[in-house]
Amino acid sequence: MGGDATTGGSAGSRRSLLAGLAGAVRDGRLLAVEVVEESLRRIGAAEELNAVVALRSAGALEDAARLDEAIRRGTDQVGPLAGLPLLVKDIEAAAGLPTTYGSLTHAERGPVPRDGVVAGRLREAGAIVVGKTNVPEFAFEGYTANRVFGPTRNPWAPALSPGGSSGGSAAALAAGLAPLATATDVGGSIRIPAALCGLVGLKPTAGLIGRDPDLASLELNNHGPLTATVADARLLLELLRGPAIGDPGSLPVWSPAQRPLPSRILVGDRLAEGPALSDAVAGAFTTAVEALSRAVGASIERVAPSTVFPGGYDAHDWFRIVGFEQAHALGRETIEREGDRFDPVFHRSMTAALEVTADEHAAARRRRLRYVAELDRLLGDGSILATPTLTVEGWSAEGVLAGRDEPGLPGTVYNTEPPNLTGHPAISLPAGMLPNGLPFGLQLLGPRFGDWLLLDVAAVWEATRPWPLVAPGYRPFAEAAIEAPTADRGR
Repeated sequence: MGGDATTGGSAGSRRSLLAGLAGAVRDGRLLAVEVVEESLRRIGAAEELNAVVALRSAGALEDAARLDEAIRRGTDQVGPLAGLPLLVKDIEAAAGLPTTYGSLTHAERGPVPRDGVVAGRLREAGAIVVGKTNVPEFAFEGYTANRVFGPTRNPWAPALSPGGSSGGSAAALAAGLAPLATATDVGGSIRIPAALCGLVGLKPTAGLIGRDPDLASLELNNHGPLTATVADARLLLELLRGPAIGDPGSLPVWSPAQRPLPSRILVGDRLAEGPALSDAVAGAFTTAVEALSRAVGASIERVAPSTVFPGGYDAHDWFRIVGFEQAHALGRETIEREGDRFDPVFHRSMTAALEVTADEHAAARRRRLRYVAELDRLLGDGSILATPTLTVEGWSAEGVLAGRDEPGLPGTVYNTEPPNLTGHPAISLPAGMLPNGLPFGLQLLGPRFGDWLLLDVAAVWEATRPWPLVAPGYRPFAEAAIEAPTADRGR
């Protein structure tokens, strides 16, 4: 178990594409300028996806030229992500680019002077920021569309959504527009787009990666890896983990304990009560958990929501915390004054959130402690819990669910919110295809601080059931970049 960040945790699983591409830059097989130019070319050729909403083309090429010069001089200060183009989610700060939050209320703001936590750490590791990715307004929905930039489309099925709120990042990765894109998760915003775009998406144990203090609902929000392979997720977790200034809940860096693969896999259709899974989702889930059981050598034990949370689970608690905190971060006056400039779905959510009382908010926060204890007891030190990441087969790019006429998604379509309330790590893995052409996402929950256990299980799964690195019709970024012209580069 616990394989290194380059190879992943299982013989036969893919090596890190990110490490391989950065290695080609470091040893002179590629110029960083070539890699950045390739990313900019691909972004320009995929405008119909609307995944990338801002670019710093000149600045990125200047950064790449400086890196190439440093490598020519033989410097040893070249990081593990040397020369890799990086896209930053448009609720996170990246120096030299504006942060619009997908909102007309912030659309005219200028570039910010400093990087946020993740952009800064990835830049320090050698990555080069090339642009920003689209989000729903203030990252509050499970689909990526807003009144500033419009909807982002899923490379697997352009009429459908890549999910949200990290949908712009997921669409960019699934189309091979860049090798790196950041993601955050307050209620599933890494795992939802990972599921819909055929990617690996890890929401780490709360506080494992220190968070930007200006993120709404800091205690429930998380930065985390969104990647094409398990080895890449492992590499990014190693680079990103550690405390952050201003985050009182961030954890120190420590060496995680090695854990054996689980001997049992708990299996549940849902973490909270809701409608039955569709036939397509139920069939894909059954096939996936049976294959996972064989791959890991673990028994299956079916569980119901009442087994997971025997004291009961109130599905409205997520909104009582996150909605309340987002609304009060904006302020009642702003919500009322700017109502006609907000997206209607977001405005309705914020208006409803203003009606949540302080007593209701505090009671939900207290119930969180029981949810944590109950999931701790269920998982122990080494069990994992498998669910579908999503309970439906996706929705339109504009956020309209089948059978409905208007945008807006009910909470019952997600299995992702409870781990944000409890702080447990959860990962979404590609696990087959649905009839509508979208990937199916399998979610695994692990014990708190069992992030590496989840990655080890994920690596076994990947070795057994490898998935496409990009959507049909697109080329993996690392492959095409390494195939770039290799004429005399003056080495």
